Amino acid sequence: MKFPKLNTLLVTLLASIAVFPAQAQLKLPASHTRQHNSLIANQKPSVNPFKIENNDILLNQVKAREAAIDNEIFNSYWNSDRVNPYGNAVTIPEHHNIDVSEFHSPCPGQITSNYGYRSRFGRMHYGTDLKLQVGDTVRAAFSGKVRLTKYEGRGYGYYVVVRHDNGLETVYGHLSRFLVKPNQYVKAGEPIALGGNTGRSTGAHLHFETRYLGIPINPAAIIDFENQVPHKDVFAFDKRTYGKSQKYAPAKKKSKKSYASKKRKSSRKATRRARR
Repeated sequence: MKFPKLNTLLVTLLASIAVFPAQAQLKLPASHTRQHNSLIANQKPSVNPFKIENNDILLNQVKAREAAIDNEIFNSYWNSDRVNPYGNAVTIPEHHNIDVSEFHSPCPGQITSNYGYRSRFGRMHYGTDLKLQVGDTVRAAFSGKVRLTKYEGRGYGYYVVVRHDNGLETVYGHLSRFLVKPNQYVKAGEPIALGGNTGRSTGAHLHFETRYLGIPINPAAIIDFENQVPHKDVFAFDKRTYGKSQKYAPAKKKSKKSYASKKRKSSRKATRRARR
């Protein structure tokens, strides 16, 4: 049996293979590969995408801003040898928010005397007294720069004044030894002195003051000494209430039992009066 059409197709296919052999298939010129690689290389970024442009300018701006803050806080009324270097030379704002979040307790002792007027001595007590032993470590309450290390025989004894980044100044009195020098920068919690019983003192303790622009603030308005933490991260200074302590614990409810007992006592007193 013959298949003429099939033979014709085979002949045609063999002829096409002969015209276009495998080794004669089209190839890209060698120059194309070089051009392709060059194109890819030129597409790579010429700068680091993670690098901030004008980085030096930004750093200089930050340094200038920090220097301005440093100049405002640590140079104004800095060279005074008084605990209150400002006197009446500055205007006290009615309100001012102060960041106290990094507070570190100057010593772990409990309160032995509060801020306020002392009728026994006829004078104001501008700080909070904390219990400690002679030689105990006293630490910086906040980060800042030491402004004074002095001795006052009729008052603070050996004392340190630190001005802080947040604008506050803290005073540490009745010390036995300094561990820092004026103009030294300290971080919150770093040792600055050893506790003592110098100056006008009736026993070893730390006299601790918090001041804003020279005004002595009641430390208990800022600090919960029982738990050794600030009441809040931001202390809202108020010119009218800075001398008052703050208590954020819920008020204790009066029990019905105590109320009933008071009522019975009052009725007994009324009965006694009636019998008379």
